[in-house]
Amino acid sequence: MEQQFWNEVLTFCQTTTKKLGEHLTKDAGQLSPTQKEDGSLVTQADRWADQMIREAIAAKFPNHGLLTEETTHIFPNTDWCWIIDPIDGTTNFTRGVPIWAISLGLLYRGTPVFGFVYVPQLQESFYGYWYGKTGLTGPVGAYLNDQPIHTSDETPSNSHLFNLCARSIKILRQPFPCKIRMIGVASYNILLVATGAALGGVEATPKIWDIAAVWVILQAAGGVFIHLKDQSIFPLKIGQDYGQKSFPCLVVSKTKFIDIFRPLVECIL
Repeated sequence: MEQQFWNEVLTFCQTTTKKLGEHLTKDAGQLSPTQKEDGSLVTQADRWADQMIREAIAAKFPNHGLLTEETTHIFPNTDWCWIIDPIDGTTNFTRGVPIWAISLGLLYRGTPVFGFVYVPQLQESFYGYWYGKTGLTGPVGAYLNDQPIHTSDETPSNSHLFNLCARSIKILRQPFPCKIRMIGVASYNILLVATGAALGGVEATPKIWDIAAVWVILQAAGGVFIHLKDQSIFPLKIGQDYGQKSFPCLVVSKTKFIDIFRPLVECIL
């Protein structure tokens, strides 16, 4: 791929999420959520941000498909597709906790190749490139505020961190080799592994919009993403409805830690 294309993709994500973030930050802690059929929360801010991102993509990349948390869940028949989570961490957002994110993943023929996550109230922009077997070429690596990030190579201990989600607390019924943290935002949970702040993390019921962008960033930073049901997630299938499909996953900083953590987290299945 031409460098100009990747520059346009990155600039688009930076500009769009910053603009949305400034607006959304004013609403943080001010809106009452409603509950969706799957039990997750949604606010008028989620729907507004979803619409704004969809309109921006349609204007800049009219030939690209879309799959978003709040609207379209069917994977389209297009080479390029954006998967969007307008507010990852709606509970945090509604309660005034400043950790919530805007997540955009760009897929080529069903496989994520670029991910961008912006955490407005922390002023943190994460992005990364990962081409796998797609045949694409371009920039490489993972970044936080334009600085390279890498996963940790340190050995697990009680001074290292491992992230849980709210639906994985049964893991605590057994001894665990690290200190536990619970962030409340699937993307940020995984991004803390990408930055080296945590050695691993687990998400029991993430949807495709929770993981599409960070799947790229984590691997670009040297980390490993494991679907706990040993199924292939990507490439996504054209015409399939991903609205209710979950992908229980373990993320670790290095392959050598899979055997340490996987037996401890499989109880969430």
